[in-house]
Amino acid sequence: MGGSGIETKDPILRVSQLSKSFGGIKAADSVSFDLKSEELLGIIGPNGSGKTTLVNLITGFVKPDRGQVIYKGKEITAWPPYRIVTLGIARTFQMVKPFYQLPAYKNLIIPLCSPRVKTLAGGKYGERDAVALDLLEEVGFERDSYVSYKVASSLPQGYLKRLELAKAMALRPDLLILDELFSGLSLAEVASIVPIIEKLRFQGKTMIMIEHRLKELFRIADRVMVLNYGRKIAEGLAEEVMESDEVKKAYLGSEV
Repeated sequence: MGGSGIETKDPILRVSQLSKSFGGIKAADSVSFDLKSEELLGIIGPNGSGKTTLVNLITGFVKPDRGQVIYKGKEITAWPPYRIVTLGIARTFQMVKPFYQLPAYKNLIIPLCSPRVKTLAGGKYGERDAVALDLLEEVGFERDSYVSYKVASSLPQGYLKRLELAKAMALRPDLLILDELFSGLSLAEVASIVPIIEKLRFQGKTMIMIEHRLKELFRIADRVMVLNYGRKIAEGLAEEVMESDEVKKAYLGSEV
């Protein structure tokens, strides 16, 4: 596991003392970590440990009570999501959010028309339908089938998860955050998506993955961070983290 980015001096993302409470419950409690370019960081923890809240804070969907988010040396704390996307951070959602009444490939047209993509393409979008179909093929939609043309509402969960990934990839991000991409999928579906993540890694993509499927995550992550009750309780190599007494206690033996 791992790429050359692990040796990069300056982190692409620096989170410092990030905190957020909801009604007295600390969903994020002074969380700090660095993410290096081309690294894949896994974020794990029991249900309700604050994983998705942390991603929401980083991507601007929730404003922190205190703390900082610094991306490529620029402070982006509490920036709105559209500005953060323009800088190069894209995410998927645990609960898929397709445009249900549009064909699968048409779901990608909106991100492909984004200011970021236009800038990176030098003001030329190209043939967006063709690009959308290529992206869907990359995430496992069969090129010679009709599935890419079906409305999203008719697709099974496995394809909806792939579509969610393709929408984020369409934004051509430098940092890709995947929120439980494997949830709701069969073992076979997970096994077919892992190579897609590995290919993104070989292409130099920096990633954060929130996952409950620990075995699959540990295969591809450089490093793992564990949250519990909004607080970081461990960080390091997967095998070392899972030997922590505090981590074992948090999971109560589950998945460990």
